[in-house]
Amino acid sequence: MKTIHDILKLGDPRLHEISEPVLEADLPKIPEWTRQLHEAMEDIRRVYGFGRGIAAPQLGIMKRMFYLNLDKPYIVLNPELKSLSEEQFELWDDCMSFPNLLVRVKRHQSLTLEYRDENWERRSWKVDGAISELIQHEYDHLDGILCTMRAIDERSFRWKE
Repeated sequence: MKTIHDILKLGDPRLHEISEPVLEADLPKIPEWTRQLHEAMEDIRRVYGFGRGIAAPQLGIMKRMFYLNLDKPYIVLNPELKSLSEEQFELWDDCMSFPNLLVRVKRHQSLTLEYRDENWERRSWKVDGAISELIQHEYDHLDGILCTMRAIDERSFRWKE
């Protein structure tokens, strides 16, 4: 069972690596990876009270995959961000790799997510607001980018109360 202790923490060099594409040959591994991502996210929710998504690299699975658990689970393979809006908004972002730190960032208000699902079907999803922000955060993990690297300025950090 995967827990908080399995999530890579800030300072781990693997968090800065660019992930490899998921291959169709990887499909038999997707259910196990999804189970591990779900377990780790549920443990974060239990301990810290947050968590809507987790990227595979946060568990050392260096593949272009993330898992969202919103109104239902979403397994996102090889995502691409399209039609990013010019309009942006600011928010305090959090991350399972440093759960007590908040970082002030700017994100695009809306975008279209193109990806493959767990059945290797192509999907397209237009999102805005909080879901757009979440997808941008998880997508960044696949490119080795942490929200600390997107901080608006040097005063854009604070500890959670």
